[in-house]
Amino acid sequence: MASSARPPAYTLRQLYVFVAVAETGTIRAAADRLHISQSAVSLAVTELERGLRAQLCVRRRAHGVQLTPTGERVVMRAKALLEQAGDLAAEASGAEGVLTGPLAIGCYSSLGPTLLPRLLFEFNKLHPEVTVEFVEDTQDRLAQRMLSGELDLAIVYDLDLPPALRRARIDTRQPTILLPPGHRLADEPVLELAALADEPMVLLDAPPSSFHALHMCSQAGFTPQVRFRPKNFETARALVGRGLGWTLLIQRPQLDVTYEGLGVVVRPDVHPPLAAVDILLVWPQDALLSRVGRAFVAYAAAEAGPNPQIS
Repeated sequence: MASSARPPAYTLRQLYVFVAVAETGTIRAAADRLHISQSAVSLAVTELERGLRAQLCVRRRAHGVQLTPTGERVVMRAKALLEQAGDLAAEASGAEGVLTGPLAIGCYSSLGPTLLPRLLFEFNKLHPEVTVEFVEDTQDRLAQRMLSGELDLAIVYDLDLPPALRRARIDTRQPTILLPPGHRLADEPVLELAALADEPMVLLDAPPSSFHALHMCSQAGFTPQVRFRPKNFETARALVGRGLGWTLLIQRPQLDVTYEGLGVVVRPDVHPPLAAVDILLVWPQDALLSRVGRAFVAYAAAEAGPNPQIS
């Protein structure tokens, strides 16, 4: 049956040139990268704008090229389409069994040490020709970098995420309260969170963990007395180990010992109960993932269990 879809009014070559312009910032730099004339670059961009019936950039001699909001969206889609075109060529040539190419992953900072090494190690064994790069950051900045096209995927908590994301559940974590050794509430059968209302708190200042902890305190009916706001997960644990406060964390290492070798008391049995938090692999809803990206999603989701949840 013949397709009713009309052929696009632009070419892959025009997209390729436009991406070079967007990445280099000037017509001249794009021409140098592509080894073509500046007039050929300008013509390709003009023809692409004509085909899309939209202005993609503003060209100023003294300031280079400034993308319009439409241009920002188009360049992200153009990169994905060019990757898809490369995938098609690989499949047509019979090379679909070997995955090659880059993959850029973001990971929420406190999840990095306990989750990322295992995922990368196993994926590298399956696909050794893939080049994986990763960055660690707060969740809001990871979302921004992913939606701008800088990252292909991100590993985050299922907390305060923008709606324009697809997601696959890959793990779950049980939040806990950390107390110093010998704390008066250390041996309580169920720890009443409100009983900590007047004690100094160590708040991990890395969204969304900070928002989650404050929300849990609010649910228990109090505003915590925040004494320290470390941005590092291990610093928060170390401060508790020194008796400088208590904290609420989503992540728990294998050992309840700080970097200084001091113990901390970990209490998962809390009232009100601290609901488990899912860990997700996310990517932009309108993104066309490359073969490498699709393979990583499938692998990570399968690692989570026999019935992967992808939405």
